Amino acid sequence: MYSRPSRLCEISHIVITADTELSSHFLSEQAAADTMRELHFKDNFWNTDITCTAGYDSIIQHLNDGKRTCKEIEDFMKARAAIEEKYAKELMGLSKKVCGHTEMNTLKRSLDVFKLQTENMSLSHLHLAQTMREEAKKLEDFREKQKEARKKVEQQMDALHKQKAAQYKKTAEAKKTYEQKCRDKEEAEQNMNRNATTSSSKQQEKLYAKTQQAKQTAEEADRIYSQNVSLLGKMREEWLNEHVKACEFFEKQEVERINTLRNVVWTHLNHLSQQCVTSDELYEEVRKSLEQCNIQEDIEHFINLRRTGDKPPAPVPYENFYNNQRSAPSRSLPTAGRRAAAPPPPTAENDPLYSTVAEPGYSLIRY
Repeated sequence: MYSRPSRLCEISHIVITADTELSSHFLSEQAAADTMRELHFKDNFWNTDITCTAGYDSIIQHLNDGKRTCKEIEDFMKARAAIEEKYAKELMGLSKKVCGHTEMNTLKRSLDVFKLQTENMSLSHLHLAQTMREEAKKLEDFREKQKEARKKVEQQMDALHKQKAAQYKKTAEAKKTYEQKCRDKEEAEQNMNRNATTSSSKQQEKLYAKTQQAKQTAEEADRIYSQNVSLLGKMREEWLNEHVKACEFFEKQEVERINTLRNVVWTHLNHLSQQCVTSDELYEEVRKSLEQCNIQEDIEHFINLRRTGDKPPAPVPYENFYNNQRSAPSRSLPTAGRRAAAPPPPTAENDPLYSTVAEPGYSLIRY
């Protein structure tokens, strides 16, 4: 069993250790992030071979891939705009279709709002399609702008690469010539020294002249070789500086490209989200109109507009042929297309069997 102070010390030690480990972890992550931020094109695309352009070619390939991505997103947005435009046209045609033209009162108003907002929805999608085309055009302009700016740098670097390669080749040939001339001079000197005691004076003069000629030729080859090395060194320095500038320029373009593509997609999604908000607002107008649709009011409106009467027809009585013959001339039921004969006088003052159209309060159509 631990005492309370000892337990508190142990807990404090654990907390301090955990804080230390957490801080070390964050510091390690920060150091790693700092290291990542220090990586640049200009420091990581070199080659030990002065004639090799693999590093530069790798950057150019990556930039071309990035340009292709820009074109793909641009085409994607144009295709999406075409879909939105087609959808808008279909919605516009749908909004013009007959929909509830026989309805009346509050339901008719709601259906009119429904069609109107469908039309507004079509216009909204048409506007979205136009906005997408404008965003795609901006991306196209950005891609072309980067292409033109990079073209100048690439042409300059390609010229430097050719000059550097040609100068290196010339220097290598000069070195080869220089080394051969040096060997020729040494051979001439050795030949002269070997024949110094055995040859005649005239032969010695020839050997000496040949040696001097070889020496002069070697010195001239040395001068040309040294001059080419010097020119190659100057060209190398120029190429190094231009390579660094090109890397910085290409890296800046790559940063702009990634940032632009990220913003383009972000803006594209914002437009789609806004379209959802707009759609919901238009739908809400229809919902509000439907809330004002009163079923009972529409029923009463129809009744008041088309009512034909509030009394049902009287029952048709049984009439015995013989009784009617004895009491009064026979009468027949009215037929369609002929005026009905006047009924006989009622047998009683309030007999409902013989109520007539002429009765007060009886009406066929009431407005």
